[in-house]
Amino acid sequence: MRSTGIALPPLYVRGLNTFSSMNFLLETLQVLVMSLYYNLETVFRLVIPPRRKSVAGETVLITGAGSGIGRLLALEFAKQGARLVLWDINQEGTKETARLVMEKYNVRANMYVCDCSDRAEVYRVADQVKREVGDVTILINNAGIVTGKTFLESPDTLIEKTVEVNSMAHFWTYKAFLPAMIAGNHGHLVSIASSAGLIGVNALADYCASKFAAVGFAESMALELLASGSDGVKTTIVCPFFINTGMFDGANTKWPRLMPILQPDYVCRKIVDAIQRDQVYLYMPRSLYLVIGLKNILPTKLGVLLGQYLGAFDFMAKFKGRSKKIE
Repeated sequence: MRSTGIALPPLYVRGLNTFSSMNFLLETLQVLVMSLYYNLETVFRLVIPPRRKSVAGETVLITGAGSGIGRLLALEFAKQGARLVLWDINQEGTKETARLVMEKYNVRANMYVCDCSDRAEVYRVADQVKREVGDVTILINNAGIVTGKTFLESPDTLIEKTVEVNSMAHFWTYKAFLPAMIAGNHGHLVSIASSAGLIGVNALADYCASKFAAVGFAESMALELLASGSDGVKTTIVCPFFINTGMFDGANTKWPRLMPILQPDYVCRKIVDAIQRDQVYLYMPRSLYLVIGLKNILPTKLGVLLGQYLGAFDFMAKFKGRSKKIE
């Protein structure tokens, strides 16, 4: 077959190649210069952290606000003058959080019963919030559940519920509240994920899968916001080790000095601080940064050996959890 293409003049072709090479050199130089700048900025911020932004007057929606970290976050944001919207499937727990907020800080919280695993219910309650309270400016996806069984022992219904609450719910809350944030180029999206969203854990297959999904979704949305020019909408991804809230009762750690079971008050303070400093990633404890870094560079067999040394195979050996595992 004869080609129907049009031949370009040799000088024109050489010009295009030269232009392409110049672009490559300029873009590469830009990356090298900015890499140096960002590394120096990181070192500088280790010495002088960025100033905290005020959350006074912000409308903060917290899912899973009826207990645990959700309740502590509600109290901390109320203390700092934020308007509170509390969501939980547990009505009594949410009422108790609202009572504590009023008792301690004289702040009236807006509370709603919502099953975050139900897309239609999320959209319905979100519409109610927008009518009664207004646009949400800080969204904290905190609700979570854990099965705590090996994969083959986990009932299908609980596997589905784990994925629906721990990851799919984030899709629906973003769909409900993100458009207003983008319109005003102002807001903050917070994903309370887990260290189990960064590295697999024995006997937590469904939980790890759901938290990996939550981390991946939050990372992708952060890039989508930057690409669209919505740089005023910030994101924070929180990945803690086990927290002593009751949700993971019985879970243990082999080396508590290296990988301690975290105390809820400490975790709450670190989360609020990360939000106020627009910190994109928050891993707790700090040793987790090293563990995740090693996971990505070590040979597989050596990584498994390190996991055995850290006790990762036995974290859930004595797990009991709550009788009602929704947080």
